[in-house]
Amino acid sequence: MASIDDISSMFHAESEKLENLINNATTISELSLHEIIDTYYQIMNVSSMITMLKQQLNSDEHRTLLDKIAEMEKVISEKFNSVIHPQVMEKLAKSIQDTMNTLQSTNSEQKSKEETENDAKLYEELRKKMSTREFVEQYDKGLPHD
Repeated sequence: MASIDDISSMFHAESEKLENLINNATTISELSLHEIIDTYYQIMNVSSMITMLKQQLNSDEHRTLLDKIAEMEKVISEKFNSVIHPQVMEKLAKSIQDTMNTLQSTNSEQKSKEETENDAKLYEELRKKMSTREFVEQYDKGLPHD
């Protein structure tokens, strides 16, 4: 079994990676689908570590690590869940609608090979966006809602 120092080091490294992803998400208005998925996976990874660690740590012996855990819970709750997550959901919904509108507005008669290939790319892009939205919505279902 890993020592508490190993676990603490791993938690600090994963927390730092998460903070970088969250800071990147707050400064870049248009995250790629890959960046969105990476950020959500990291949120879930750190949240799982927090749950596990809180069950195993003694408040007297592990005060520093518990303080870091509390800090990360606050970052996840206040920065990600309250600010970034709703923005991601909104941007995905708008992007999906825009892509659907583009696809619906193209005339289906007498399309050139190039137009057909462009439509195929748009459909693939739409599929990826919808899949990402579904992933984000699964995360949303786990959040407490007022």
